[in-house]
Amino acid sequence: MDITKKIRIGDLLVQNRVITHEQLLSALAEQKKTGRKLGRTLIDLNFIKETDLLNFLSRQLQIPFLDVSRYQRTPETIKVLPENLARRFRVLLLENNANDVLLAMADPTDLMALDELTRVLKKSIRAAVVRESDLLAAIDQSYRRTAEIGVLAEKLRNELSENDIDLDSLLTSDEVTDAPVVKLLQSLFEDAVQAKASDIHIEPDEKVLRIRQRVDGILIEQILDEVNIASAVVIRLKLMAGLNISEKRLPQDGRFNIRVKGRILDVRISTLPVQNGESVVMRLLDHSHGLLDLNHLGIPETILARFRKHINSPHGLILVTGPTGSGKTTTLYAALTEVNKPETKIITAEDPVEYSLPRINQAQVNDKVGLTFASVLRSALRQDPDIILVGEMRDTETAEIAIRASITGHLVFSTLHTNGAIETATRLLDMGVEGYILASALRVIIAQRLVRRICEYCVEATEIEPGQLIWLEKSQNKNYSGVVFKRGRGCHQCNHTGYKGRIGVYELLDLRSETLDALRRNDASAFTHAAIQTPGFIRFSTCAAEYAEQGITTIDEVLRITGAGE
Repeated sequence: MDITKKIRIGDLLVQNRVITHEQLLSALAEQKKTGRKLGRTLIDLNFIKETDLLNFLSRQLQIPFLDVSRYQRTPETIKVLPENLARRFRVLLLENNANDVLLAMADPTDLMALDELTRVLKKSIRAAVVRESDLLAAIDQSYRRTAEIGVLAEKLRNELSENDIDLDSLLTSDEVTDAPVVKLLQSLFEDAVQAKASDIHIEPDEKVLRIRQRVDGILIEQILDEVNIASAVVIRLKLMAGLNISEKRLPQDGRFNIRVKGRILDVRISTLPVQNGESVVMRLLDHSHGLLDLNHLGIPETILARFRKHINSPHGLILVTGPTGSGKTTTLYAALTEVNKPETKIITAEDPVEYSLPRINQAQVNDKVGLTFASVLRSALRQDPDIILVGEMRDTETAEIAIRASITGHLVFSTLHTNGAIETATRLLDMGVEGYILASALRVIIAQRLVRRICEYCVEATEIEPGQLIWLEKSQNKNYSGVVFKRGRGCHQCNHTGYKGRIGVYELLDLRSETLDALRRNDASAFTHAAIQTPGFIRFSTCAAEYAEQGITTIDEVLRITGAGE
């Protein structure tokens, strides 16, 4: 069938008995209300599955049905088609040949799009039909904002140098929508969302401005020559967070919400005076996805079942530990969501409150006015709670109050920054907590870290280094001969890193009689020995090594998060 001829997709679907005439009429009526395309309306009404519709279009139009997420594409080819047209018509340029181009299209029957794109590209078009969700994700991934950020930074530098203006008045005026600094920040946030970054770092150096994004736990750097724009960017961010723009000698913390590409981001900002200005770090929290429950965190079934048993206990102390950015808060919130019931009173003391949870009384710690973890905890105990969450045990006083609460009929959740489950108990002993009190309270310690997943789009078999194999076999006391390890080759899907996404590695320590006896004696060495012998306890390295053996992650990642010292 000639793709340039108009086809009535609804009539064709009815003629081929894919849908009924009544379903078509119902979809057309719904289409008039929403203005959406007929194909999407049929899918939304569950009259046809998206895959069935796309396969039907592929046969009728005699064009391929492609998985665009797995199609190898180059930035040079993609950028031939301007981003505004790609987003407007929902298309992506896959091949740019001498006489024709290959376009991935969500709706290959859109004649207006085909006419306009033929005029712009000045070549004949070969169309391929693709899933709309995959196409939108590919467009976001392909049109990164790094080049645009550089152009806007240069424009801002020129404006600041050529015009003798009061920067503060520029940034605080009502007419800021066209100011280059605002456009620069908009592009910066959009690029971070497209890259799925968790943090943005803005760092002024002597001659350059570094902008770094943390993606899957690893920083990716972009260097801008326009170092003199740093102060303008920082001032604007301070205004957005309600911070003091004239204070440049002291650190400041704040937060603000921003809408980016249809998502609401909660941005936590921290400024720090450094040698060449102020360093800014922004943590990005995407509330549009909601909270994960325990079943979707990736916790191994054997560990999850034991953890669930403890979070449903009537009292005791449950600790979730790990380094910064290891997902402790996500695990705690998932646990609280599971035990959040109408008959249960839950109070939290957090710094900061990252997500608002229904039915839970969340208190924001504020050290500046004396509202510390310890003071919030004391007041919370007078509020008749069943469950208490202490965001972090930062000092001995907070730890002791939380522990005493857990032995007087309350279930207490909290976190510590430690390297592992065993080190958590010894850390509390080092903080001055009496062992006999800790032994009467502590029920379970779950420690976690995150490893990067191998990109599924470019995964391939690999040989690991002899030294790595020796360490692996020695640490796990296991023969790995015949095991095929994997790695990511690097592709457009993973930004040529070989990794895409992360998965948690966990170790869970149930407190048994041997470990509790060691705690009562304040004997850290005996506690460590007893903990290692606890049935069901495995170290991080074993959990991570199993992921490597299954091809989920690489040996390099296992070494990165465990280290030879473990």
